[in-house]
Amino acid sequence: MVLWVILLCTLVSSLLGGLYVLGVFRRRRPDEPPLDKGTIPWLGYLLEFRKDSSEFLKRMQRKHGDVFTVLIGGCYFTFVMDPFCFGTIVKESRSKLDFRTNAAQLVMKVFGYKPIKANHNIVHAASTKHLMGDGLTVLIQATMESFWKLLLFNLNSGEKRVWQEENLFHYCYNIIFRAGYLALYGTEPPRGTGNKEKAEEQDRLHSNQLFQEFQKYDRLFPRLAFAMLPPKDKREAERLKRHFWNMLSVKRVWQKDNISVWISDQDQLLAENGVPEYMRDRFMFMLLWASQGNTGPTAFWLLLYLLKHPEALKAVRDEVDKVLRECGQEVKSGSPPVTITRDMLNQTPLLDSALEETLRLVAAPLLVRVVLEDTCLRTSSGTELTLRRGDKVALFPHISVQMNPEIHEEPHKFKYDRFVNPDGTRKDFYRNGKKLKFVNMPWGAGVSTCPGRFFATAEMKLFVFLMLSHFDLELVNEEEEIPAIDISRWGFGTMQPVRDVRFRYRPRF
Repeated sequence: MVLWVILLCTLVSSLLGGLYVLGVFRRRRPDEPPLDKGTIPWLGYLLEFRKDSSEFLKRMQRKHGDVFTVLIGGCYFTFVMDPFCFGTIVKESRSKLDFRTNAAQLVMKVFGYKPIKANHNIVHAASTKHLMGDGLTVLIQATMESFWKLLLFNLNSGEKRVWQEENLFHYCYNIIFRAGYLALYGTEPPRGTGNKEKAEEQDRLHSNQLFQEFQKYDRLFPRLAFAMLPPKDKREAERLKRHFWNMLSVKRVWQKDNISVWISDQDQLLAENGVPEYMRDRFMFMLLWASQGNTGPTAFWLLLYLLKHPEALKAVRDEVDKVLRECGQEVKSGSPPVTITRDMLNQTPLLDSALEETLRLVAAPLLVRVVLEDTCLRTSSGTELTLRRGDKVALFPHISVQMNPEIHEEPHKFKYDRFVNPDGTRKDFYRNGKKLKFVNMPWGAGVSTCPGRFFATAEMKLFVFLMLSHFDLELVNEEEEIPAIDISRWGFGTMQPVRDVRFRYRPRF
């Protein structure tokens, strides 16, 4: 009899525990945002959110207002769509809202890297030192040399202004990825290949091979992050991880010449903090994706928008040519490629605005914090809501600010000068007569702002600067529509197109 009672109590406890995990007992408290658990226990709205995050959030906003809590895959997410609340969330102390927990889970899942406690400080310190200030100047020069090696090495090979045709997305992604990889992870030493020309040819070959494998992994990335890969793709993802852990291993990297100090410093600091070598190999892979996963796709969209808007293309090209003239440089037949410096990149307000407008249209990161203790959130209407301990609070700026018609007039249109005043200064934006601080958030915000944003911006501007100054560009089909975005990548940075676009280019002179 006693045994049956014990078994019954165990069964009831297990049943109640299971129901709790499934979210059956969760109820909205009076001071909390509207709660919507969906109809499927535990899963909640996972399938709908995964299918099209943007449309799902728009529907929830229409139904519940600017702040609401939904159940997604066993986790409760409070989405805040009120842009005047963003400052409070991104500046809140880590003791209340922690971004590192969610990030650590993601990098373990997709890169196999387990961060140590000091990881954030190591990355932040190295990035501040080497991706900003004087360190950025050095890295821009290294990236410039990589572009010469990949983009302009055969410019004066003897062929006169012959059109070449390519897929625009593949071309942009390929060139920028490889230039960034060589600038960060180093180049082949001439001593191992006989001479400089052979070493550079090896760099072109190896970087292209690495890009081909990177693209395979990048296509799997969204479903891998959501743990929704079928067995075959999961095996392929694991193969690719092992490939990159090997190709980017610290042993291989340290055999290269011209390794960026950003890479070498972080590896040394991790080693000093007791991180084993195999885990540092995985860290190298994470850095590659973080630094190169979004710049190529963004450059694709920027060039495509310029090609589809001739007035924008002319204005930005005229600005590029003007900067070159004022710096005493000229692109002409038989002359060496121009040298673009950091100071020159700081003299392009129209290019800056066109790039920011591109990011407004296609960058869609999901910014997540874990609520470590009950936290009060005051909305712009004056309502005070409580974020519950254990939940996650999320921002999706693409909808809240970037495509908000109350902030950006005709938000679906590309306006290359949207972010710049006629005098070259940055334009301010308002909602309901009140000035907004956050009007475009492709790099995140607060303590989780992308530390590599200045390098990424410089890398993309360098590429576009070189393309516009050295080549005539045009679409193969001038009537071709802008392709739709791949909605499976909502939340992971820059969106990618569902199809590529053919373009052609030839030397300008």
